[in-house]
Amino acid sequence: MNHKQVAKEINEALGENNIQAAAHCATRLRLVLKDETQVNQEKLDAIEDVKGTFQTNGQFQIIIGPGDVDNVYAELTALTGAKEASTDDLKAVALEGKKVNPIMAFIKVLSDIFVPIVPALVAGGLLMALNNVLTAQNLFGPTSIVENIPAVKDLADIINLMASAPFAFLPILVGFSATKRFGGNPYLGATMGMIMVMPSLINGYGVANAITDGSMPYWNILGMDVAQAGYQGSVLPVLAVSWIVATLEKFFHKRISKAFDFTFTPMLAIIITGFLTFILVGPAMRIVSDGLTNGLVWLYDTTGFLGMGIFGLFYSPIVITGLHQSFPAIETTLLADVAKTGGSFIFPIASMANIAQGAACLAIFFITKNDKQKSLASSASISALLGITEPAIFGVNLKLKFPFICGMIAAGIASAFIGLFHVLSVAMGPASVIGFISISANSIPMFIVCSIISFVLAFAMTYIYGKKVMAVETATGTYNVVAEEINEDPTSEAGVVRDEMIYAPVAGEVESLKQVNDKIFSAELMGKGAAVKPSEGIVYAPADGVITVTLAHAYGMKTDKGSEVLIHVGLDTVELKGEGFTTAVTNGQRVKKGDQIGTFDLALLANKGYDSTVMVIITNTLSYANVERITGKEVKAGDQLIALTQTNSGAML
Repeated sequence: MNHKQVAKEINEALGENNIQAAAHCATRLRLVLKDETQVNQEKLDAIEDVKGTFQTNGQFQIIIGPGDVDNVYAELTALTGAKEASTDDLKAVALEGKKVNPIMAFIKVLSDIFVPIVPALVAGGLLMALNNVLTAQNLFGPTSIVENIPAVKDLADIINLMASAPFAFLPILVGFSATKRFGGNPYLGATMGMIMVMPSLINGYGVANAITDGSMPYWNILGMDVAQAGYQGSVLPVLAVSWIVATLEKFFHKRISKAFDFTFTPMLAIIITGFLTFILVGPAMRIVSDGLTNGLVWLYDTTGFLGMGIFGLFYSPIVITGLHQSFPAIETTLLADVAKTGGSFIFPIASMANIAQGAACLAIFFITKNDKQKSLASSASISALLGITEPAIFGVNLKLKFPFICGMIAAGIASAFIGLFHVLSVAMGPASVIGFISISANSIPMFIVCSIISFVLAFAMTYIYGKKVMAVETATGTYNVVAEEINEDPTSEAGVVRDEMIYAPVAGEVESLKQVNDKIFSAELMGKGAAVKPSEGIVYAPADGVITVTLAHAYGMKTDKGSEVLIHVGLDTVELKGEGFTTAVTNGQRVKKGDQIGTFDLALLANKGYDSTVMVIITNTLSYANVERITGKEVKAGDQLIALTQTNSGAML
């Protein structure tokens, strides 16, 4: 890469003298611009060495990649004279003089709380869907599977028990996650959640009936009658309680001497919050929660297929804004009381939108002559059809515009049918072509029909319109980004890579890179790979090779067989400025598989609220026919993690 030339091209695309401040992390330029309207996005996207761009929190971020980003940064700041800043300083500059959107701030809080507990809710939801398949009538005949095969009744019962647990004890999950987000001890939040669902209380689902028929027991607290009501399946009450316990804990930490702090702060926080919960906060927030639920049900019943069609039409634009991050909280409220709500209308609509964007992206795969675009469209379309739309939306559809619009229209039409036939989900799950597993059993056939409608319409509209537009614009020479062939250099690095195994650099629990809570890594814009939730803070070399990047929180290396590996420890850990990290290697140093290359303090990351997930990314993914994460949940350092299969074409198959 010609770093000076790339910096020059970036500066021209951003607009002369438009950079106010600049910083970088292991993979991206992080810039604060004076005027974002000056940015020539098409020109920026056309720069070969720019892997992607996005805007967040007042920052304009440009993805360059490890080993090159620091050199491009140096050339860019030298060229423009832009103020160099740390990432913390950059945040301050980005927010300086800008009002924080309270709605977006609130949505960010909800996202931070609910994203970590979604896996538990999805697990419970899918088990609930399985139980519905076993017990629903008129699905495989007039009678249910359990009725036809009595031997599976106990199996269905235990599945139902496991499915119900995350929702019955939802306050414990929410209490832990919310209190952590509000800066308190998450175990105190979990304790308050346990208090709110104690078996000695009237079950939250039966509180209304107990009050109506006069069977509700009361405590007499200083002359006040306090209902012994539980909060099973509740969301809003426990959010308020979590904020109170976190606030009280921080208050007492500041005012109680260290000699007594450890003993009395937790007790005072719990007892005060506990009384407030049952006397005031719980009942008040229950009314608000019931009002929200009833309001959503009313909205669905009143607007019908027209409202659902409009929601489906704009669902993908909502994803772009990030507003969809608030939906898990709303959906959890709907699913926590299925008996009243019938289920959630959000999940089926999201599925239609995701399928439509995936189908539109797949159409581009069949239209484009550009190998790079074809490669991205093939993987991104499959990802979108399975529920992860960021690669398709940001990598393909939005850049070309018309696939995104075609996807919106198709999703709107399919969502109108969803509303017309009252298709609701009874569980959380993957909003995708396999989303039928989360749908009410008697609505599964119609969900499948609507999915087909969404796919066929999006694919057909994109293909027909794209064939015409791209052919015309290619003839005029204005559509080279899509239609122009890329000539591969047979002597390039892509031609010399070999099959290889990349080994786990840390011990821990393996997960898909797409599950990482960072759009750059989860959308695989830096390349394919794997993620590990570490169980210890030691980083080892994942193969034999040469170190190319050494930052406190990230390492890059080129292996002897030609792969380029990025090991990124944690999310946003660049903000720690090296605190809690040690590095045992230098740039250019040769290492052998299993050599220790660094350490990080897991406890410190947890205490400061940082996600410690370690990303292992093959940054030259396009040099391989296949980059595949080895299946398995737990790994020790040195276990097989990623298998690389060679290609001589330089493009992913």
